[in-house]
Formats: sequence, structure tokens, C-alpha cells
Amino acid sequence: MPKVHTNKPGYYGEGSVQFAPAAGAGEGPIRRCSLSKDGLATQPSEGINTIYDIICYAARTHGNRKALGWRDVVRIHEEEKDVTKVVEGKEVVEKKKWKFFELSDYKYISFVELKEAVSEVARGLIHLGITKEDVFNVYAQTSPNWQIIAHSCASISTTIATAYDTLGEDGLAHSLNEPNCVGLFTNAELLPTLQRVLARTPTVKFVVFDGEPTQALVDSLHAVRDTIQVFSLDKIRELGKAVSEDVLEPRRPTKDDTALIMYTSGSTGAPKGVCISHANLVASVASVNVLLGHHLTYEDSYLAYLPLAHVLEYIVELIMIYVGMPSGYGRVKTLTDASVRNCKGDIGAFRPSIMVGVPAVWETIRKGILAKVHAGGTIKKSLFNGAMAAKKRNTPVLSQLADSVVLAGVRAATGGRLRIALSGGAAISRETQEFLTTALVTVLQGYGMTESCGMCAILPPELMRYGTVGLPVPSVEIKLLDVPDAGYFSTNNPPQGEVCIRGPSVVKGYYKRPDLNEDPTIFPGDGWLRTGDVGQWNPDGTLSLIDRLKNLIKLATGEYIALERLESIYKACNLVGNICVHATQEAKQPMAIIIPHEAHLRSTPYIPRSGLPRFTPYFEFNCFFALLPPLAS
Repeated sequence: MPKVHTNKPGYYGEGSVQFAPAAGAGEGPIRRCSLSKDGLATQPSEGINTIYDIICYAARTHGNRKALGWRDVVRIHEEEKDVTKVVEGKEVVEKKKWKFFELSDYKYISFVELKEAVSEVARGLIHLGITKEDVFNVYAQTSPNWQIIAHSCASISTTIATAYDTLGEDGLAHSLNEPNCVGLFTNAELLPTLQRVLARTPTVKFVVFDGEPTQALVDSLHAVRDTIQVFSLDKIRELGKAVSEDVLEPRRPTKDDTALIMYTSGSTGAPKGVCISHANLVASVASVNVLLGHHLTYEDSYLAYLPLAHVLEYIVELIMIYVGMPSGYGRVKTLTDASVRNCKGDIGAFRPSIMVGVPAVWETIRKGILAKVHAGGTIKKSLFNGAMAAKKRNTPVLSQLADSVVLAGVRAATGGRLRIALSGGAAISRETQEFLTTALVTVLQGYGMTESCGMCAILPPELMRYGTVGLPVPSVEIKLLDVPDAGYFSTNNPPQGEVCIRGPSVVKGYYKRPDLNEDPTIFPGDGWLRTGDVGQWNPDGTLSLIDRLKNLIKLATGEYIALERLESIYKACNLVGNICVHATQEAKQPMAIIIPHEAHLRSTPYIPRSGLPRFTPYFEFNCFFALLPPLAS
């Protein structure tokens, strides 16, 4: 694909502007993106009020263009390999079986076919007796069928509840019981987990699946309760085809209907169900269309692999449907060539131009690139480092040569077409963002939460810089609240404080949680939501995140430190695979449990004494204990 130039210099004007003065003591003025200073974004186009309207718009506007693509598993290969482990200081060789996937080429349905599939499944669900008052759960891997079942429910005003496909049995039971789900959609490989949960979920009557489970497994689902009915998704479509389309019109949603009850991960307790309306989602699509729409073209393609149970992936895919960009589905285990046989991995086969990932994904990619460079020997390593240095300095001639000769090989591993990547979900380290932007693709930072449909701020390509999450999205306005204990004040220079958001893409509350919905530390009134994140307004109008309230720990020295920020900094070290930072008020400095990156650690002749924690072996190559230096904050 020839390089697509979509930048619009000067498009964002002042970046963000003050929309209203501070309403009272202890808070700063309200700011908006300069593109929405005259009104927050609510609709991407006239007449689009619901998710179903987006599906209709896409079919009408983009027609027979490729919409959703997937790959079938042709064959599973098993290979036996020797694995070397260190046990009690001695190397032990064990044999282990590994599974590798052989996949088909990408197959697609068009936007017209997507709308037809949504209609058929919706009519099938009505035939089963699914009503507007019912809640239908989606507990499945990211795939076109996830989208089809979700949009089918949305088109007939049936709310869906989401559950991660990696969710444990207790979490799944909670996401089925709290909203009294009447049924759910899942994959054949997840049915054994569901079978163990069904006895604890008395309201579930319908199980819809894709894939090919054994008859014994299907029989075991029926055996849990006489009232349980089990259908394949193909059977639901078959039932729907026999139902008149006349049943659909009375069931169409309104903008204020709840489209999703999206459950958070529940890392600090039982998962919370965030109630997201059609209007919230449509406003988010409108917001991104205003901010980034000129970057999303017919020549682009999007690789979808993050869990759709996470609002970031859900809203991004909804945007791609609206703009008419094909989405190709992949799986984390088959993204690269390493886990497939007789075919390319999903990235190489689909060759995306746009990707979205979380920091852990980008860290893995960076360390994977470095591992290959180091394995290539001294000459290859020197060439790579020289090319990176020339590209960073933008040295005339050398920069272009490095880009086209040395770094082109790095980009070829991702299909050679990547031009824009967005990192969200948590803070990405500057080192990783800068490395990948130089070697691979422009990596932009975004910031959001489930309660804002995944988006509070995004850094557009035209404003590319490090250390910021970008501009407020056009459907949100932001103000900062003072945090006196930590010294963050909206009157500081630059202004700092807890980020508060308000706008048409911000939800009104949680499902069946009046304790949270009436909590002024979360919803202080007048439509505002307190995020718990500490932000800072930069002179260029962008927003930076500098702390997280719940992760601020006061040490015995009186110093406040931010655990997430520390983890982000130390995770950028090539020797660190993962890290957990811990601190208490009685301690003078934080500590960390570190899982090392074994390949990099084994190839490192020494550990530098500056800029790295003092490593103390705990279990060889499995875990390290480290006392972090005082620079921690």
C-alpha cells in the first residue's frame, strides 16, 4: 500500500480551550477540545442515534465492501520439544508438547451481509421469546460472531452483559446472575466452563454457541436443568429466516436505552457493571470521527484481537464499522508466525495499517524486536542501533537510508503497512513509545475508562509528542480537582489535580449499585465523574497523567509515590518481563517482585549499576526481589 498522508496541520488550533471558569474553590476551569468549543459531539451523522443506526448506515454507505474478516483453523499441529529448566541450580531437560495452528486465508462478510446476519439472528432471538426487558450475556472470544450477536441484541432493544472469555467461574456466575441473564452466547471451547457454572445461574434458559462441541457436552448442558435450551448460532439464524421482518420494527431501540452492561475486570472486588446507553456509544463514535476521522480511510485496515468485552476494543470496532474500514480478527496466540505452521500469523496475513494495543502488547513487541536484533550478532546489532540513532536525529540522507534499508525489515514482520497505532488501557512508558515510533510505527497514547466509553483524551498524529495522553475528545469536557494531601492544585503552574469528566459519552452509573451511584467521591453531581487519575494541563493544551489517587502511597519519609508509574518505568527495562511494585507507610522505599525477561537476562554479560534496581536472586530466572532506589517518585 502506498503511504497514505492524512495529516491536517493546524486542524486542532489551540488544542484545548477554556470553556468555562472554575465553578468554585478547589477546582480549575472547564476545558474542551478546540474542535468542540461550540458544542460537544453527540452524533457522527444526522439520523444516527443508536448502534443499530450505525449498522444501517454502514450497509447503506459502504455496501459490499469488506467489513469483518476471520480465519478458520485448518489443522492443529502438535510438536514435542525439549525444554530446559533450572531446578535447584541445575539445568534439567524436559519434553513438552506444543500446539501450533494452521489457518486458512482471511474470509470476509460485507457490510450488507453484516446487516443481514444481524437481522436474521435478531428475528431468531425474538422467536425464542427474548424480550426488551431481558439481558443477554456475551461470553466469547473476539470474533465476527461476537459482533453479530451483540448487534442483533442491540437492534431489538435487548441489553447485553459482557464477560471476558478468560473470566473464572465465579466472575462468570456474577455477570450472569446480577443482571438475571436469560441466556448467553459463547464458544464451543468455553462450554465446559459454562457447564460447571450453570447450576448456579437459575435465570439462564438459552445457550447459543459457535464452533463444534461434542454431543456429550451439549447433552451435559441440557442435563443441568430441563428448562435450558441449547442452539448453535447457525440454528438461530435458520430460525430467524423463517420469521417475518415485521416483528423487528416495534423492537427498535431509542438513544436512551441501555445497550451494554459492561463488566469491569473486578481487580478490587466483584466486577462492576457499567451501564452504557446507545447515546453514550454514538457520542463516542461522533467524537472520534471529529478528532481522527480524516485518518481513517478506505485504504486502511484494522487488526482486531483485543477482548471485545473491554470497552476500548468495542468502541474502536464500532468506529471502524461506521467509517467502512475492514476489520480482520486475530487471536493473541496466532498474531505472529511463531505459533502457526504452513501459514503466516495474523499480522502477516492481514497486513493491517492500524492497530490498537495495551502497554503489555507494545512492551512484548519491543522486547521481541530487540531479542531478534541481539540474536543476529554484533554487526546486525550495530547496524540497528546506528539506524535508530540516525532516525531519531533525523539526519539527512542517513535517516531515509536507515528507514528504507535497516528498519524496513522490522516493519515487514508486521505486514509492512502499519502507519498508526494507539496505546490505551494504561500508561505506556516513554522509552517503549519512542522506540516503536522510531523503529516500527507512530504509537499514539490514549486515555479512557469504561465509564467514558473508553475515551477521555487522544493524541492525534499531527500533535505527536511524548509524555501526554493528548487532547480531550470532542464528546467530553474536563476539569481538575485539587488534591491537597499530595500537593496537586489547579492553581499550580502547570495546573494539576484529579481529572473530572462530563459529556454525552460519560455514563450515568453502575448496574444495581446505588452505593456507588450516590457516592459523591465518584459522581459529585451536575453530570461530573471523578476518574481517580491525577492530570496536568500542558502549555500546548494537551493533558498528561501524572498519578493515580488509589495508588498514591505515602512512605515513612513523607514522600508520596505512584505505584503504577513506577511499574511503567521499570517495565521498560529490557531485563524486566513483568513487575509488581509494593509499598507501605512504614517503609522508607518501595519494593518490587520482578519476573525477568529470561532471553535478555541470559544474554546480558552484566547488570548496569545505574538506572536499574539492585537485583537479588530469589528463584533463578523465575523471580527476583528488588529494593527500588529513592528516585522512585
